Amino acid sequence: MPHPKVFVTRRIPAAGLDRVQAACQAEVWPEQLPPPRDVLLNKIHGCDGVLTLLTEKVDAELMDAAGPQLKVISNYAVGFNNIDVMEASRRGIRVGNTPGVLTEATADLAFALLIAAARHVVTGHRYVLDGQWKTWEPLGHIGQDLCGKTLGIVGMGRIGYAMAKKCFGGWEMRVLYHDHYANEAAERDFGALRVDFDTLLRESDFVSVHADLNATTQGMFNAAAFKKMKPTAVFVNSARGPLHVQADLCAALKNGDLFAAGLDVTDPEPPRLDDPLLQLPNVVIAPHIASATVSSRNGMAEICADNLLLGLEGKPLRSWVNAPS
Repeated sequence: MPHPKVFVTRRIPAAGLDRVQAACQAEVWPEQLPPPRDVLLNKIHGCDGVLTLLTEKVDAELMDAAGPQLKVISNYAVGFNNIDVMEASRRGIRVGNTPGVLTEATADLAFALLIAAARHVVTGHRYVLDGQWKTWEPLGHIGQDLCGKTLGIVGMGRIGYAMAKKCFGGWEMRVLYHDHYANEAAERDFGALRVDFDTLLRESDFVSVHADLNATTQGMFNAAAFKKMKPTAVFVNSARGPLHVQADLCAALKNGDLFAAGLDVTDPEPPRLDDPLLQLPNVVIAPHIASATVSSRNGMAEICADNLLLGLEGKPLRSWVNAPS
């Protein structure tokens, strides 16, 4: 029998890609940037499976372009807001994602952004490189304390829990969280208190976002939300850029409504080079690198390959987004 035909929209680590190429007639997009839409629609024609990233919009048009033999969409990401899951389910197409393996790496990066923003690490680094460091300055580069402060977690899932664990255990922070569901483990382990959104904004010294992007969360951090936060607060988003309104965040940082922000995600992504947010001294921006560790990216690749190959065989996926109930 011929190998199943698949299209891989970007190179992923060999831990997963090698297995896909060995088992499939696989075409891998070789460029750094994702394939243009017209190219993607052409490349997917006749495919039995597709391995995608968040940069690909997987909708009815793309499924039509693939054809009725498309069995599986394996997303190299925890999130899957780029995929029309309902449409895939209607067509009997399995959808997979890669949760779990990047939990600690993402929480680590969220905390790195928190402390970098709170303590002027990046602006201090630039200060040295620019030759401005002349002496120890008693009034220079003063940031926010961490020990004993209040952490607000929006979205107390696996990553939110890991972030709370680091802040509670290492810095004895009080933990508040906002989520549709109670997290009994966080309440037991850290004394975390589940509160409404406004209370979390009002009382937190640090707000770290770990929520899914959906119709109810998109733009939840807007001008009104930032106004409710402390002017000494630090905002951290390592989840999805559209959870915050970028122009509103920029205005809040510029006007002193917030002390600082640490972002691993932006909206759009990447931001335009003329985006005024990039000119502010009190924001730290990383290029969506939360999962960028050896073990996390290899683990994602392995799960992604498993999902693709299992789906091609008509078997249950290792991580199955639209598994039948």
